[in-house]
Amino acid sequence: MSGGAAAPAAVAAAGVPLVDFLAVAAALFCIGLFTALRRSNAIMILMGIELMLNAVNVNLVAFSRYLPQNGDRGQAFAAFVLAVAAAEAAVGLALAIIVSRRRGGIDVEGIDLMKG
Repeated sequence: MSGGAAAPAAVAAAGVPLVDFLAVAAALFCIGLFTALRRSNAIMILMGIELMLNAVNVNLVAFSRYLPQNGDRGQAFAAFVLAVAAAEAAVGLALAIIVSRRRGGIDVEGIDLMKG
C-alpha cells in the first residue's frame, strides 16, 4: 500500500482477511468434533480434542491481531490453551497406556474398569 493509505481494519499487514482465519478455524473445529464423536479409539478422540483446541487458538490469535485495542491478550490466552492441551494430552496418554496394558486395547466402548 503506497501513498500512505491506511489498511482497512479487517485486513492485516499480510493482506489476509479475518474471515479467512475464521473459516479455517471453523473447518478445524468441525473436523475435530467429528473425529471426537465418531471414533471409539481413545487416541483418536484425544486427537479430535486437540484439533478443536487448535481451532480455538487460531481464533484467539486472529482476533488478537485484528483487534489491536486488546493488546496481546489473545496470544496470552493461546499460550494458556497450549499449556492446558499439553497437560490433557499427557494425562490422556497415560490413561490410554494403563488401559491398554490391562485390557489389551483402548476401545472406549469396552472400558468398564471403574465399575464396582
